[in-house]
Amino acid sequence: MKRILIISDGKPGHLNQSIAFCKIKDVSYDILEVKFKSKFHKALSYFFDKLGYYTDFLFKDYKKYYGDFYDAIISAGSGTYYFNKFISKKYNKKAIALMLPKSYKFKDFYYIIAQEHDNPIRQDNILALPLNLSFPREKGYVKKVEEKKSLAIIIGGDNDVFDMEYELIKDELDDIFEKYPDYLKYITTSRRTSKEIENLINEYKFDYKLIYSEEPNINPIGDFIAVCDEFFITTDSTSMLSEVRANSNAKINIVDLDSKKENTKYHRLVKIIEDMDDEKINFAKLLKKVKI
Repeated sequence: MKRILIISDGKPGHLNQSIAFCKIKDVSYDILEVKFKSKFHKALSYFFDKLGYYTDFLFKDYKKYYGDFYDAIISAGSGTYYFNKFISKKYNKKAIALMLPKSYKFKDFYYIIAQEHDNPIRQDNILALPLNLSFPREKGYVKKVEEKKSLAIIIGGDNDVFDMEYELIKDELDDIFEKYPDYLKYITTSRRTSKEIENLINEYKFDYKLIYSEEPNINPIGDFIAVCDEFFITTDSTSMLSEVRANSNAKINIVDLDSKKENTKYHRLVKIIEDMDDEKINFAKLLKKVKI
């Protein structure tokens, strides 16, 4: 069986895309987490990449994996691409980048699997997908209740583009409870959700509630996708918008937040999702040309 080495920066949103790729392609994998020694060393990696010079000196100590054992090296996130190239060049393996490695040379990668909202250039080794790779699985936190409809609310938080205002979320929740009295209602927050918004959520009676700051190791999204008829997702939550749209035929309602910038990747992704049909994406078909 084919086997892939995943290079991880420790960020779940990046690692999960690499794992999803392996599961979609039905290949086994190992995970190697790496960290640059400092921001200076990361900046140096961009310069070294332009020179075509690759070394692991820039990284903290890591568990040694022998690249000859693998058929390809894959990674997502700016903290991984240089190390991906280092391993793949050292052992002459295929290097695959998920998301656009903007500060590194594209030509060294066997394939770059980018997202359309990043406006990737047209190049033979770049495959543009409408949404992030994902491979959700049910974990049993929420189960389908026969003859009952259900909806899920996914709440993000402030970032450098959006502000999440208390009154806006309160009005949205009030509206949902008024318009969907007979639906089972599930909700989850994220690591960016403020304490103020968490306290607001606790004022409502949900059939299932996950407060991320209290239970950060639980992810109910796979269960929501399996059972829910409708979703309400805040516009800052791009990975959740992507995962739900890619894997569910349910209706998605995007909860708009106050924006500090215009025409960002967030806005472009929302436009892509709004223009899509309410149906799942066949990632296996889209990735068929990427041979391992």
